Amino acid sequence: MRPAEFYSADLVLGWVARAAGLETRWAHRPEARVPLPDFRSALTGSHAAGLIWVMRFTCAVALLLSVSSVAAADTEQGKFPLALNPDFQFRKAKIYTLSQNLPVNKGQKGNTPTTLTKKASSKSSSVVQEASINFERSYRMYGAVTALDQRQRFGQYFDFFWRAKRPSDLTVRFEYKQEKLRAFVQAKEQAYQNVHGTNRSEFRVVGDEYFDDGEVLAWRCLLIEHGRIVAEKRSFLWD
Repeated sequence: MRPAEFYSADLVLGWVARAAGLETRWAHRPEARVPLPDFRSALTGSHAAGLIWVMRFTCAVALLLSVSSVAAADTEQGKFPLALNPDFQFRKAKIYTLSQNLPVNKGQKGNTPTTLTKKASSKSSSVVQEASINFERSYRMYGAVTALDQRQRFGQYFDFFWRAKRPSDLTVRFEYKQEKLRAFVQAKEQAYQNVHGTNRSEFRVVGDEYFDDGEVLAWRCLLIEHGRIVAEKRSFLWD
């Protein structure tokens, strides 16, 4: 009878790893000696097939999970079916940008009697427009004393006026894309219970959100009833 062969435990594990297709280096420790089991024959036949099947199954599950996550992100915007209803409609939208720079009042040059006669109507309209802009800024900045408070007010304000002809539970959803985020879509929502008549919903992109991600380049506003879009208003650049 041939004497039993003895090999170090690390050497045996190294053979197993190489047979499984792994690149692993093992340090030899001569003090740990065990008899050589029949690993080389065990990794052939059904055992090798089972190991390969487990590895393939793990890779397939990982790939499936990654694909499903991407698909869920792509279909997030289209999860609400479109079912426009004449009972709900947007009346108008008002967008105001509150910047750090104060509005500059441009004076008129050459105010002779002739030019004053020609520019009387345009001057009156410009004065009214400047007054409304100054009032809007004062209204938005009211109560902001410190520089930090004022920073949290700077940004864009979106006011949507809409009408519901019958009482219903509605959700107003505002979706928008910012300059630095490119095609990434963000959303804000407001819920209303048993609402009807003319209403106004305001959404803000201000403060750190405005300074970090940039201005809103495209947007759309939705009226959602029971998970369906019953009214929609969008900007020209929204695709």
